[in-house]
Amino acid sequence: MKVLLSIKPEYAEKIFSGEKRYEFRKVVFKNQLIQTVVVYATMPVGRIIGEFNIKRILKDEPEHIWELTKEYSGINKSFFNEYFSGRNFAFAIEVDKPKLYKKPINPKEEFERFTAPQSFMYL
Repeated sequence: MKVLLSIKPEYAEKIFSGEKRYEFRKVVFKNQLIQTVVVYATMPVGRIIGEFNIKRILKDEPEHIWELTKEYSGINKSFFNEYFSGRNFAFAIEVDKPKLYKKPINPKEEFERFTAPQSFMYL
């Protein structure tokens, strides 16, 4: 099963270059059968650009998640701290086998009434 994640273009690019091996979220999908993340690069790109397998999803206090993931976070600590400010838990989706599509998909041409998900959408 797959899920579509909205990711800012600069972070999506880092995922497919291998610089960012963790995608951070305040909440994650409840469905345990999700194995693949399809990446929607938000505007100004506005395209589905690739996908990756989920190696595992880490859940812990933000400070512990940072210590486990900082080397391949693709972000700086101040951004991480701001993103998880006031949160008891942080989630880190570990990226496995990222695959950049040769031709990005315009979702508005493929899916009737497409609206980019605020966080994620089951496919």
